[in-house]
Amino acid sequence: MGHWLERNIVEPGKLPLLLALTAFVLSFALTRTVTRLIRAGRGPFGNVRAGGLHIHHVVPGVVLTVVGGFGAVASGRQGVGAAVFAVVFGTGAGLVLDEFALILHLDDVYWTEAGRQSVEVVVLTAALVGLILAGFAPFGVNDLSPDEVQNRGTVIATVVGNFLFSLVALYKGKARLALLGIVVPAIALVGAVRLARPGSPWARHFYRRRPRARARSSLRAYHHDRRWSGPRRRFQDWIGGKPDEEITRLPGHS
Repeated sequence: MGHWLERNIVEPGKLPLLLALTAFVLSFALTRTVTRLIRAGRGPFGNVRAGGLHIHHVVPGVVLTVVGGFGAVASGRQGVGAAVFAVVFGTGAGLVLDEFALILHLDDVYWTEAGRQSVEVVVLTAALVGLILAGFAPFGVNDLSPDEVQNRGTVIATVVGNFLFSLVALYKGKARLALLGIVVPAIALVGAVRLARPGSPWARHFYRRRPRARARSSLRAYHHDRRWSGPRRRFQDWIGGKPDEEITRLPGHS
């Protein structure tokens, strides 16, 4: 294990990235644990308030991210300073992305259905960084041979081609595949060649006069969501806690 760590993490200069990812995951996990305890009314924890204002943990998260980011740039990729600032950055990023939904909606949706977006973004971020640590390079550059890397035209063509795969997958309404495909182009290729999701820009533009394609797209999306939405929601609930049930009020009732 020590030899593998030295060869694959320390020598290539990936130790700060590993420390940042570890701090990111631990920061998110600890934050979710504390917030779930506060929600359940257990333990000595409570919301942070200043003058009646609830201070969300995204605030110290932004401060830590800024300090860690600028510190990492100033310290380079080697030495104790790089490691320390990597941990600071990862901790701040975990706090910020734990409240991604709040930033997106500009509303406190932490324990609502919309709050699931924070968990999904954290999982995707950790997966992307983990793939890079494992040796994958964005847009498939890691798949090139040393001779191909020497050829600038080959590198540019590879990057542009794989970027287009990711762009098409995104245009087809498959954001997860598009993001993961930035690091693993085969994933973006799958998203690019399969049918677009109904309601996506691709479907609205290219399926408008193709009723059979629209029907196949809707049927495939229905079966996919029926198969995977349940397990995905249970996984998100296990990580981030189950959202509050939204009560639908009838007109005229308060």
